[in-house]
Amino acid sequence: MVLALAWPRVANRWFTFAEKLASRFAKRKVLVLVTVALVPIVYRVLMLPVFPRPLPHVHDEFSYLLAGDTFAHGRLTNPPHPMWIFLDTFHVLQHPTYASQYPPGQGAALAVGELLGNPWIGVLLGIAFMAVAVTWMLQEWFPPQWALLGGMLVVLRLGLLDYWVNSYIGGQLAAAGGALVLGAFRRIVHRRPHRQQWRAALLLGLGAALLANTRPVEGFIFCLPVAAALLIWLLSTKSPPIAITGPRVLLPALGVLGVTMLFMGYYNWRVTTNPFLFPEMLAIRQQDNLPLLAWQPDPPPLHYSNPQFDHFYNIQLRATYAPTWNAWKRRSRETARSWWKVFFSSVLAIPFVALPWVVKDRRTRLLFVQFLLSAAGLFSMVYFQPHYAAPLVATTFALLIQGMRHLRRWEFRGWPVGLGLTRLVVLAAFLYLPYYVVRGVRHPLEFTPSWSISRARIAKQLETAPGLHLVIVRYGSDHIDGQDWVYNAADIDHSPVVWAREIPGQDIRPLLKYFQGRHVWLVEADSPLPQPEPYPRQ
Repeated sequence: MVLALAWPRVANRWFTFAEKLASRFAKRKVLVLVTVALVPIVYRVLMLPVFPRPLPHVHDEFSYLLAGDTFAHGRLTNPPHPMWIFLDTFHVLQHPTYASQYPPGQGAALAVGELLGNPWIGVLLGIAFMAVAVTWMLQEWFPPQWALLGGMLVVLRLGLLDYWVNSYIGGQLAAAGGALVLGAFRRIVHRRPHRQQWRAALLLGLGAALLANTRPVEGFIFCLPVAAALLIWLLSTKSPPIAITGPRVLLPALGVLGVTMLFMGYYNWRVTTNPFLFPEMLAIRQQDNLPLLAWQPDPPPLHYSNPQFDHFYNIQLRATYAPTWNAWKRRSRETARSWWKVFFSSVLAIPFVALPWVVKDRRTRLLFVQFLLSAAGLFSMVYFQPHYAAPLVATTFALLIQGMRHLRRWEFRGWPVGLGLTRLVVLAAFLYLPYYVVRGVRHPLEFTPSWSISRARIAKQLETAPGLHLVIVRYGSDHIDGQDWVYNAADIDHSPVVWAREIPGQDIRPLLKYFQGRHVWLVEADSPLPQPEPYPRQ
């Protein structure tokens, strides 16, 4: 930063050449969209020797993988298993049906990947879709060269380096949905020709549908200011008569939303037997014993059949997400810090020094209101992970780009310090790539816990062994919450390896009798080097 401020025109010849070249390329909008789609896929595949295909290690990842496996088998859910008490695990419904508790969007992406060979392929395709959608949105809000820069920054931060592409936990589809909503909205209100306006309305409905099936609460809050702005435009004198805007805008958008609501009701009915009861709400009733919103009363502790659930829900979560004012303030600080770290890290924070000018811009007024409203919604919730804010990806990067546009024109007594700072931001953002590659070469397993590696090793070892297998996991009294081994595929009875937990005080003989004919193994999950050993005869 000192160099950029003291010598803002350093390497000006090379920077100017690169900027002119990028500006000419940015005008070819379709080619730009193809490029931002291919870059994360090609880069991540080439980096497989350095960063191998990710192994799931978070509760949510296994749940999403269950949804993907279920959909890949042509089902929306699975029948409850007779031995569910031994197979029960986090974030998975066991009754009235056996299914993931999460909305079906991320599971559908993983199902596409599984049908193509591996669920992670669905993650890569989702990242490419996110990059295309955000760039397409920015192409309508900003000049082409700035839209290209914004799209590439999204790819660099979320599509190449972060956990969004290196896990199965999701975020990319919700980000794409938010981008479709914003890009379609601006194309509608700019009075495009009939065909384009009709197409934009369809894409707006599709974006809202993606949000509803990935992050429904955050997506609903995200869409509120857009719906209000669209209604104001429809009722203003600037818009065409309702006889024109109705068939062009309202019918396509509302038609897609209507079909989406019917699908969601049908999906809820198949999973929970109630079209108005979402799987996650049922899971909160059955497993979670914390409120969803910060101001809701604290429910009484629940009783669980196994110690892992009891410690996780009654001790760890209550200590971390206690519904108190002090706990809310601590969570809010952690929420802001983790969101900022994932989205912008450090160097991308520089353009926000121009935030006072961004706030005054009429172009970004809707985005700023939307950001504040969505942030209020996120802070009101008890739980938070950075991908919960995925609908805001297009919004925040649009504000970032507008900040860079203001910053680039900033001069101090005729000294173009803003020019140097914006070039510094872009250069440093691209330099993250070699930094992460070197880091990955030196520490190849840094982001994968050892227990997850052990579980994957044992699963592969047994899958390649003759016959069918039942693995009974025994946990120690010092077991670490979050490291759960018991997750299964959609079709449990026909899986080569079935994982079950040993429950103190629970007779395990019914489980052994049900799976008779399988090789039965015992895994001490908390031992230094877990290995499958023959299970003692009962």
